[in-house]
Amino acid sequence: MQFTIPSSPILALLFPLFTCLVFCPAQASAVSVDARQWEITADKMTRYENPPRIEAEGNVILEKKEPVSAVPSRKVSPWSDLLGDEPSGNTAKQQGKPTTELKTVTTVKADWVSYDITQGVLETRGHLLIDVGPDQLTADSGRIDLEKSTGRFESAVVVRQDKQLHFEGEVIEKTGELTYHIEDGWVVTCKLHPGEVPPWSFAAAETELTDGGYAFLKHATFRIKDIPVLYSPVMVLPAKRKRQTGFLFPMVFMSDRDGFSLETPFFIDLSPSSDITLYPRYFANRGFMSGAEFRYVLDEDSKGMLMGNYLEDELSDPSEVDYYEDGDFTHTNSERYWIRGKADHDKGPWSTRLDLDIVSDLDYLREFNTGATSFTASKDRFLDVFGRGFTDKSNRYRENSLATLRNWDNGATALLGEFVAVNDVSERVYSADNPSQPWKLPSLTYSGLVPLASSSGPDFSWDANYTNYWREEGVGAQRIDLMPTVTAGIPLSPYLESYVSGGVRDTGYTIRDNGASDWEETDSENRLLYNFDGELATTLMRDFSVSFGDVNTLSHTLRPYVAYGYTEIPDEKVLPQFDPIDDLEEQNTLYVGINNFFDIAGERNGRAFEREYAFFKIKQGYDMRSEESDTPLTPVMAETGWYPIERMRLKYTTYIDVYGDGAYLHSVDSDYASSAGDRFSLDYRYNELTDVNSVKGSFWYLLPYNFAAGYGLERAIETDETIEETVKLRYIQPCWSVEVSSNHTPGDQTVMITFRLANIGPPLGIDFPGQ
Repeated sequence: MQFTIPSSPILALLFPLFTCLVFCPAQASAVSVDARQWEITADKMTRYENPPRIEAEGNVILEKKEPVSAVPSRKVSPWSDLLGDEPSGNTAKQQGKPTTELKTVTTVKADWVSYDITQGVLETRGHLLIDVGPDQLTADSGRIDLEKSTGRFESAVVVRQDKQLHFEGEVIEKTGELTYHIEDGWVVTCKLHPGEVPPWSFAAAETELTDGGYAFLKHATFRIKDIPVLYSPVMVLPAKRKRQTGFLFPMVFMSDRDGFSLETPFFIDLSPSSDITLYPRYFANRGFMSGAEFRYVLDEDSKGMLMGNYLEDELSDPSEVDYYEDGDFTHTNSERYWIRGKADHDKGPWSTRLDLDIVSDLDYLREFNTGATSFTASKDRFLDVFGRGFTDKSNRYRENSLATLRNWDNGATALLGEFVAVNDVSERVYSADNPSQPWKLPSLTYSGLVPLASSSGPDFSWDANYTNYWREEGVGAQRIDLMPTVTAGIPLSPYLESYVSGGVRDTGYTIRDNGASDWEETDSENRLLYNFDGELATTLMRDFSVSFGDVNTLSHTLRPYVAYGYTEIPDEKVLPQFDPIDDLEEQNTLYVGINNFFDIAGERNGRAFEREYAFFKIKQGYDMRSEESDTPLTPVMAETGWYPIERMRLKYTTYIDVYGDGAYLHSVDSDYASSAGDRFSLDYRYNELTDVNSVKGSFWYLLPYNFAAGYGLERAIETDETIEETVKLRYIQPCWSVEVSSNHTPGDQTVMITFRLANIGPPLGIDFPGQ
């Protein structure tokens, strides 16, 4: 018998069974759902009695409404499980006091719905849509087993709106509580318009989504505009956006020197505050390189990161003559490694800093300059996290340090403890009379400043240091350095600033000769010196009314000064040389200088602003000990800086000899970063006395039509050698980009094509050898 009845809320007693499949646990039943929470409309509804079945067709819409709670509850549907949105805590305890206000939490639409009451099965056809807010499922048709809480949907799409995660498949099956099977499907992690071909995707013949949130792909391909460009018989991807253990995307390289190489990172989620990433990399011409990165965060002020790589290098062999000649390499070791790390820990008045930089040879830092663990990538990563990177890759003495600072009285007194070890990769042959760099094991410094009388009276300050200098060969010592000082201001005039400072410095050594012939008969030394210095200055300030752009005021501060420094060493002695304290000399020098500071102020977008604009400093000294000398004047020291716009800095420093040698030192530092993402930097160093002449610069510029270009150069001008040169061109889209770059180092040329995919983690890279 067949009955046709108009759409009515009476049928709401039935349709909660349908929605319970999607939004309720498997053990739930229709009688547990309040029918008044649902509104059902359709063009026609029909009931069949043999077998018992109900059909609704024509614009079928089911809406589930719930009272608005004072404390919002978090409901999770099985389709949310598909994309990894897990509940936290007991949702039943999160319910607030219900109100009379209702809100729609679920919408189901279809052209036709049939419910088999005996089998507990729902059949749907035509424009099926299940909308639960952040998740949407659409399909041509679907079959749902209410008893088993499983379902099968044809030509189906699952979209997570807030995380921009999009799954699509010819068939999507819900096979268990949190497991799914997708046939002939693909995934992309950016928003798509209806019918839009994804700019990139990962497609697979079969995909299994596990209850742990992983996607296992069989016969997987990486596609660009639906065109396959890479194939893998098996691939494992995280199906959730949260941190979890799994493979990251591999990087494939080809280079003139290394041949083919493959890097396959693997991420291990240890806890919410720690993780490990493994970076195994295979080189066809070198062998297997292992790599790992460990990170942890204890709180906002306590964190650490440790990285390491190791390679048994098959190229580092005396028989590889071309390899050594082309790259101008000097190392002879085949065991190549680099261990680096940093840690910051702040707790109350205690601050601790750890810095590690241990490399097997200096050539390592020049050679391995591509991939996620290269020198440049590592330096940028640590600089971003800790605000400090690593010393230049050409530095042969790489410091490793552990320092702890304890402050008292808001920093008036402090105790600093340090351990400093030097990783020496200079390849020099050391002996007792030709020693290596000294280590500090340990160094303790206690310093402070206290007023002797009132707040305007003289101050007493001190620095007390103990350092144990250790060398494996060559002279070492335990050194105690004490320097008490009294400083007082002199009220000569309201328009003059003046002070005088005087003290003594006593430095004592307990010497270990360690075979050094110059110190075999010396057990201790002591040096006592007296120092006095002072300064007389005045400060002149004036504001000028100007009109350019948003600026209406230019402030100029002029500070001329005269300074004097005097040091007397009654009994000068030859001392062990560990740092500049051991090399102090007598002085009797009068300095004259002028400092200029310029600030600008104005109004921008209705808000007042003030910032630095420029500075210029210059000073020169007269050595009074050289009264009978023809060269009593010290070099002129000049420094200027200019900040023409915000986020732009230009600085220049020079030393000029006034007795014919001219400017023998030049230093240029400049950088700029726009709000749009453009940036440039340029550093130049020239020192005639130390034979330094080098330049390092880079820029990144956003071009029209979503292009960006970059260039980087590091060159030793003195030796006419390019240390590294990089050229980049990138095309940028909202959820993907492709970059073509060329990297040149001595003995190697590499061209790389890199794909960066939104929300997918590290770049997917392909390298090609240079021609």
